Amino acid sequence: MNKTLISTSVASILALASFGALADGPSFYGRLDLSVANSDTGATTQNKKDGTVLESNFSNLGVKGSEQLAEGFDILYQMEFQVENTTQTKDKSGDDIVFKARNTFLGLKTQAGSVLVGRNDTVFKQSEGGVDLFGNTNADIDRLVGAQTRSADGIWYYSPKIADLITLNATYLMEDNQASDDSQYAISATLGDKKLKEQNYYLAAAYNKGISNLDAYRGVAQVKLGDFKLGGLYQHSESATDSAIDGNTYFVNVSYNLNGVNLKAEYGKDSAGFGNYYKNIKGESGTDIEVQNITLGADYRIAKSTLLWGHYAMYEGDHRVAGNKVELLDDDIFTVGVRYDF
Repeated sequence: MNKTLISTSVASILALASFGALADGPSFYGRLDLSVANSDTGATTQNKKDGTVLESNFSNLGVKGSEQLAEGFDILYQMEFQVENTTQTKDKSGDDIVFKARNTFLGLKTQAGSVLVGRNDTVFKQSEGGVDLFGNTNADIDRLVGAQTRSADGIWYYSPKIADLITLNATYLMEDNQASDDSQYAISATLGDKKLKEQNYYLAAAYNKGISNLDAYRGVAQVKLGDFKLGGLYQHSESATDSAIDGNTYFVNVSYNLNGVNLKAEYGKDSAGFGNYYKNIKGESGTDIEVQNITLGADYRIAKSTLLWGHYAMYEGDHRVAGNKVELLDDDIFTVGVRYDF
């Protein structure tokens, strides 16, 4: 039977099951996020194609919920699948790949915290909070910074909020399904509210060991001041197999709510070379990497479910190959899109 048909059937069953069981807690949700982009090189587009392309920005379907097992013990669950509705990616048998695994786990919540088992964003990636103003688009911070990883075969722990202030979190990947026999884990500490609602600030510190073949640490800060949001991220990264390959990445950004129009600007700089832009554009590997990024954009919510958005992103840089300075190909990319959540 065609794999696409199987995947579609599974998704349909999940949808029907969740709607039929809403009274017991499970909820069915999804997102369609489509855009049109024009890129000079394709180094940062979702399908790595230049020119004018259609992009699906991690459209997804999922079901999630929780249920009390006993006093103080709740089971948590989520199954989420990415829906590829613009790309023509094929599997080894030549069939279209329509669905991809996203955060899918089973967990337990108690007064001592929550434990999840399965596939999920690492706590290192989650530590970004809301500072990634252009997340899940071709201007996501992963175009410059590494270790933005969703991992499978792992265990996650999230502490309750300690002193109503700080949360401690951890990810540990089981060794049997990893490329390396070395321990791979991530830890983080977060303060405040990443949505900037309960508190008007968010702070995070995180460390990544071996996941995505990187050893890295980062600090994140974001604050809301009236209609302004100011944010920044600093990260130091080095190869887990060669500590001589390392560098720093940082972003600073600002957003301003102008009568419902969210205006955004971001500047990023990278000397590590683990981001997608450098990986896709470099040709030969080099040293003394210098990459810069400027992104300007805006979004406007025309309904609770529907967001119109657009941005311009510029990437440029250089590195040294055999001692000679080599300019990297610039990528100027214009994008407009619409996002619908249900």
